[in-house]
Amino acid sequence: MVKLILYILIIPITAWSVDSINLNSIFKKSKDNYYQARVVYMFIIMSLSYLVVNFVYDFFQTFN
Repeated sequence: MVKLILYILIIPITAWSVDSINLNSIFKKSKDNYYQARVVYMFIIMSLSYLVVNFVYDFFQTFN
């Protein structure tokens, strides 16, 4: 239950921080590449959220 609350809190913060990176400039200019960039964007958000939530959860578990 604690991890779910952490995910709810961390995912928007991660999306907000990753939004500062211009991923569209990395990909070639094309209609199809827009969707590919969005998929990569979502994977980056999910990966970073997973890492941050596990770090915070383990950090607090250490002190309990």
